[in-house]
Amino acid sequence: MWWIFALLSALFAALTAVLAKVGVKGVDSNLATAVRTVVVLVLAWGIVIARGSLGQLHSLTRTNWLFLGLSGVATGLSWIFYFRALQLGKVSQVAPVDKLSVALAIVLSIVFLGEKLTWQAGVGATLIIMGTLVLIWE
Repeated sequence: MWWIFALLSALFAALTAVLAKVGVKGVDSNLATAVRTVVVLVLAWGIVIARGSLGQLHSLTRTNWLFLGLSGVATGLSWIFYFRALQLGKVSQVAPVDKLSVALAIVLSIVFLGEKLTWQAGVGATLIIMGTLVLIWE
């Protein structure tokens, strides 16, 4: 079941790149990121409220708050740099470079979370890196 959500995530990430490329045209990329963030904020809180999960807010620990906050900072910085890159480059080049995050996440999960590197993950990360190089080559 997880893979269905992962595929939907990939689909919407692809749509994000194409829609954002049009959306950032002629505007400050930071302003575009801020507008997008407000939309995401409203959508996310709307889902939380609609699903009745708001009551669980008090159960978050200090560790949850710290790491969710740091994750939010990383997400914000990622979006700011992504929108600027989209403004300056082609979607067909920016999106693959952005997806290097998959290979980087594999490495970081090994280093910081102690996850084991399987041969499949190693080959997959290598192919992602090689594919990115092919797609960005001019």
